[in-house]
Amino acid sequence: MAAPASETPDRARPRVRTAYGEVEGRTGPGAVAVFRGIPYAAAPVGARRFAAPEPPEAWDGVRDAGAYGPTAPKVPYPEAFAALLPDPEIPGDDCLNLNVWTPAPVGEEMPSARLPVMVWIHGGALTRGSSAVPVYEGSAFARDGVVLVSVNYRLGILGYGLFPDAPANRGLLDQIAALTWVRDNIGAFGGDPSRVTVFGESAGAVSIGALLAAPRAAGLFHQAVLQSGAPEVLPRDRVRTMARRMAALLKVPATAEAFTGASLPDLLAAQAAVLRRSSPLVGGPAFGLVTDPDTLPLDPLEAAVAGCEVPLLLGWTAEEYRLWLAPTGAMRLLDRLGPLSVALGRIRSGKDRAAVRALRAERPGAGPADLLGHLLTDRLLRDPLRALAGAPGRSAPSFVYEFAWPSGVPGLGSCHALELGFVFDTLDAPEASWLAGPDAPRELAAQMHAAWVRFAVEGDPGWAPWKADGPPMVFGGPGREAPVRVGAPTTRRVLP
Repeated sequence: MAAPASETPDRARPRVRTAYGEVEGRTGPGAVAVFRGIPYAAAPVGARRFAAPEPPEAWDGVRDAGAYGPTAPKVPYPEAFAALLPDPEIPGDDCLNLNVWTPAPVGEEMPSARLPVMVWIHGGALTRGSSAVPVYEGSAFARDGVVLVSVNYRLGILGYGLFPDAPANRGLLDQIAALTWVRDNIGAFGGDPSRVTVFGESAGAVSIGALLAAPRAAGLFHQAVLQSGAPEVLPRDRVRTMARRMAALLKVPATAEAFTGASLPDLLAAQAAVLRRSSPLVGGPAFGLVTDPDTLPLDPLEAAVAGCEVPLLLGWTAEEYRLWLAPTGAMRLLDRLGPLSVALGRIRSGKDRAAVRALRAERPGAGPADLLGHLLTDRLLRDPLRALAGAPGRSAPSFVYEFAWPSGVPGLGSCHALELGFVFDTLDAPEASWLAGPDAPRELAAQMHAAWVRFAVEGDPGWAPWKADGPPMVFGGPGREAPVRVGAPTTRRVLP
């Protein structure tokens, strides 16, 4: 395990010695120390572009950790989403880096802290996002006694392109490398490597579902939080098609060797072109996790349902689909299609007509687009998360929630990713208002953030464990009655 550095005279620039060298962070309000941009793996460039992550090279002297490190190469969100989802781009090769916020004092007394640790894995459909998103700032967790770690990992073709001559699921291997770094180094920052909770949203939660089933991740964490994402793998042909389409645009073979010879701008341009033909709701080729003998030998949902024995906190927002449909005008189009939209949702979700009738009865004012979105959200998120939470024979507790507060941005409702500023208690960040709108309730953020902290500290967020016939805990505004899932009980506990 890495040893702490000797205490420095300048407490505004705390220093910690990791296994690879000494880093110098910054001290902010409340004596929270933050260390940004620490490499946990070597830069994935040249021959390493499509290789499994390797340990970083050690450095001499003191490495400045005062600013976020480079973000993984990616393409921007489409304009409609870029106005809602901040996604900073920081150039540089050392994109496999992480950040640490800690309330522990630096110096000789550091090893006695042994604080719980939370490791954040960001979302972004495995193609966008980073740990530098302002809403993910970790000071509130450190303020409340938790060591917070956030990580970058390879995205898109670099992290999840499927090739015959490269390891699969490289982004997942990056996450495992980051968790290995946490195990070996977090004690020097005051954290307890035996009390690690991983948490993530959307693609980050999908990643955590895979980590629950990945043999290489065994023992690296002890609790998990899945926000609006369920364990899943995609068919290999569906993922391989993305590389083949890019290869056709680049006029090279669909191999890692050939793609290594392409320039990064050309790769990203080709990736942007193929992503325009992909959709999280209607399917088609996409970047994603695949079963693989070396990294993910079993379907992660099946594996987790059969044998996941770590405490879980998991849930969704009441109207996930509105982020995917409302900004593009798709909801208006689907409403105009009327019954055809509902039929499409029923077919894609695998529901029968009785389920649709029950949904109409529960949501009498819902239009066709809402009904379709709700049916598809059941299939993609709520049904698999409920299956995981209520797996037969599971001995560890599961705690299920729903976030039902509606955004102040017209049309978004209780949409996908809306809960993030509340979980991190970062509603004061200007970027949080992009999705939440003005005047989001700080009290609700304090309540939700406190539940996540309590889960990390005590293994209990503050409400009863899930039972298959029970309702989730609902986080929502005063007087807000959240929509209910098809077949779910209508009696619901609601946090004001």
